[in-house]
Order: sequence, then structure tokens, then C-alpha cells
Amino acid sequence: MIAAAGPQRESRGAPGVELCVSSVFASTRFSVLDRSRTRQGHSEQDALRDTVRLAQRVEELGYHRFWVSEHHGVPGVAGSAPTVLAAAVAAATRRIRVGTGGVMLPNHRPLVVAEQFGVLESLFPGRIDMGLGRSVGFTDGVRKALGHGKDAAEDFAGQLDELLGWFEGTSPTRAHARPAEGLRVPPYVLATGEGATIAGRAGLPLVIGDLRTRERLLRAVDRYRDDFRPSSWAREPYVIVAGTVAVAATPEAARRLLVPEAWAMAYSRTHGTFPPLAPVEEIERRVMTAKERDFYESGLRGHIHGTEEQVADELRTLIKETGAQEVLVTTSSHDRAALLDSYRRLARVADLGQGSVTDS
Repeated sequence: MIAAAGPQRESRGAPGVELCVSSVFASTRFSVLDRSRTRQGHSEQDALRDTVRLAQRVEELGYHRFWVSEHHGVPGVAGSAPTVLAAAVAAATRRIRVGTGGVMLPNHRPLVVAEQFGVLESLFPGRIDMGLGRSVGFTDGVRKALGHGKDAAEDFAGQLDELLGWFEGTSPTRAHARPAEGLRVPPYVLATGEGATIAGRAGLPLVIGDLRTRERLLRAVDRYRDDFRPSSWAREPYVIVAGTVAVAATPEAARRLLVPEAWAMAYSRTHGTFPPLAPVEEIERRVMTAKERDFYESGLRGHIHGTEEQVADELRTLIKETGAQEVLVTTSSHDRAALLDSYRRLARVADLGQGSVTDS
């Protein structure tokens, strides 16, 4: 059963409950989502191995869970088969929870998804999370290759209900999902579009970002809590806020961690393709067009970044505003050593220590 961790907090969705700022991190989980971003000068195979190595490091640092993502036909992202990659991560780690952020349910038959997570849970009992999204392919070509159109996500609620039914043994067909039936693999809904309402009505935990659109994020969290109906999967609302968090010795060093992803987003919006992450020095030497510069500067804004003290203050505010029980960090950068240092510093901010995995 999924339940909220720690005491309730004052938030827009839970008024009248006082927040104890001094203990906010003690009652908040911190986790990592890695998208297997490719880096200039390194192969896609390197990116996948980097993901596995990062999972090992963040487990040592005490993070609660480590998730991988699903992207199809994106040049700068190697993670296209999240359940396969999750199996590799789980095999290379010992305690940390492992899952998907997420499997895009419109791309798959619910029976097959149930079977895959049933295998994962059977091999790594008590450690697997089933994060589920409703996004479809980014381009017409990818959607065609996946066998659906833009409207494939319209029946996400029905697909979700069918998927959970395979675990609960309530499918209307005579088929059974082996070995999933009877297993408890915690489901999480990634909020895109109407995802917050769907998560609430299904009685499932919510994963929501990004941090740059704070007012929209807060409205979605409010809607989720208003619509929440207790289920066999969760008795109370559970909110995971996802976004970029970069921590370094100086504000400028933290900002530099954001530069490769900001440029990749700017390039994709002006050139139509999402590139591997480039070194900061190369990006800073580049003469950008006015349109590229606008997108690039926009991509640097709104993230949580800075020194340990600055990040601690921003995270306290975020947790107070959202009432989130968990923060899922999705940072990526070309400099892997600096990225790992950021996770080390964040673990120190959150006082994670050598965390042990308990329930979901």
C-alpha cells in the first residue's frame, strides 16, 4: 500500500496544516530520474552504461529510487526500452528502488506492460516501481512506426484501468498476466495534460513537473488532491515533484551545469532535431542567432540551482508550496563528474546519508 511519508505539510492542496521547515528534508524523499542523454564525443552505448553507473552512485548516496525514461527516435536520448534498462539497473544495484519515469502506456498493450513488470518484480522483489505516462511519439514518423496517431493518449484512463486489472486478476478475458497477476508493483502516473485528474480519480500517486511553470504545477497538484479517491493502491494522495536541480560550489558553476541541456532544447526548437549534449566551452563560444539565444536563455530559467545553501532554501519553498512528499531530480549535463558532484551535494543538503529502502 502506498501512503504519504512523514507528516502533512501546509500547501495549497492541504490548507491549515503547519509546516515545520526545520524538519522538511527529514520527511521528504529524494530520488533520481535519468534519461540516458547522449553526450557529444560519446556513443549511445556509453549513455546507457552511464545510466547504470549513475544508479550505483546515487544508491551509495542514499537516494530513495532511480527511474529511467522512454523516448523513441530522439537522437540525443538513448533510453528507448525502459523496462529493459530498469532490469540492468536493478541487477547492478542492491537496495535502491528501480522503475520507469515512465513507460508510455499508449505505445504498448497493457497486458505486455503487466507481464514485463511482473518479470521485473519477480526478479527483484520489493524494489520495482511502475511509472506510467500518456505521451506519444514526438513526430508523425515515430507515431506511425509505433502504430498510432496523436489521439492514442485519449483513452489513457481506460488503458490504465486495464493494466491494473491484469495485476489484480480482474481482466474480463480468460487470459492471465503471468507472472504479474497477484503481485503488487506500485503504479505512479506522470502528469501530462489531464494526467493529474486521471491519477487522482484512479487513486494513484502523482509525478509532476516541470518547476519552471510553478503556477500551473500548483494548480495541477490542487486538482489532483481535490479529485483523489482512495484505492487499493494508495489510501492518501502522494505527490512527487520532478525537475532539474543543480548544486555546485558557486552559483556560476551550478549554472554551467544547466548550459548543455538549455542549448540542446534551443537547438531542437530552431533546427528540428534534439542533439547530444555539448561541452559548455563549445556552447559559450558559439555565435547564436537571436532566436537561438531567446530559446537558450529561456532554457536556463526556472530551475533550482546554486550553492548548497541556495538550493536548500529553494527546495524548502518548493516543498512548502506543493506539499510534495518526494522530489525527483532529472538533471543532465555533459560533465559527468560535475553532475555526480551535484548529486553528492544535494544528498548532503537533504541529509540522505546511507539510505535504506523501505516500502514504496
